[in-house]
Amino acid sequence: MLNKTFSTATPSVGYRILKPVLSGLLQIAVVTLGLIWLLNAGAEAMNYRWQWYRIPQYLWFIEDGEWFPAELLEGLFVTLKISAVSLIFTLLIGLVTALLRLSDSIVGRGLARGYIELIRNTPLLVQIYLLYFVFGPVLGLERFTTAVLALSLFQGAYTAEIFRAGLNNIPKGQFEACSSLGLSAIDGYRFVILPQMIRRILPPLTNETVSLVKNSSIVSIMAIFDLTTEGRNIVADTAMPFEVWFTVAGIYLCVTLMLSGFAAWLEHKMNLPTQ
Repeated sequence: MLNKTFSTATPSVGYRILKPVLSGLLQIAVVTLGLIWLLNAGAEAMNYRWQWYRIPQYLWFIEDGEWFPAELLEGLFVTLKISAVSLIFTLLIGLVTALLRLSDSIVGRGLARGYIELIRNTPLLVQIYLLYFVFGPVLGLERFTTAVLALSLFQGAYTAEIFRAGLNNIPKGQFEACSSLGLSAIDGYRFVILPQMIRRILPPLTNETVSLVKNSSIVSIMAIFDLTTEGRNIVADTAMPFEVWFTVAGIYLCVTLMLSGFAAWLEHKMNLPTQ
């Protein structure tokens, strides 16, 4: 009887899981077809001739039977390198700033608050110009270092508020428990507070990571050969703005979707009950 009940219930559960997936795929297909029709209609109105067959040569090429990345993939590697290094410093800056905001030090709270307000109320492009043309030559910073510093400072201000909200959301009893167990402040945060905080802030932290990857395109103004710079150079050489920029946008979309998917998987794993 139990086997019969289980066998009849299983298709129902599978259907409930599969139905939203199929519905989402159908919606994506409809939107994609609509966009393709709209682009073709616009191209015909402009007498523009698509040259998609030329795009693969700017992604990769094969020489002597060996595969090599071309301009766009090389630019993607630079973008990922800048984003990865900037993310590390963003998290460090955000965490330190959040701890200063919540500290008992008046100077620390003032410095943290001033940094957050200054960064959040000025455009990223202006900050990059100041670092690259003013502070960079004075401090002897290279272009890559300047790009990482600009992105880290900008995203760190927003990440600090996320960390602060996550820390405020931790019950005070958790801090008291750390003290009662004789844990030092560092061990208490490392083993008790931060793991709980990360579970709470993972979704907004993912959004900041995606924003960091997208904002990395602005560093192209410093003549860094990232994905955006390579795309602009290819457009200047080939006069294929639509194909190149759609390809660049598609690459950025793939990267951000993979980040979002990884964060969703990580959030699911962290929310699983321990055995």
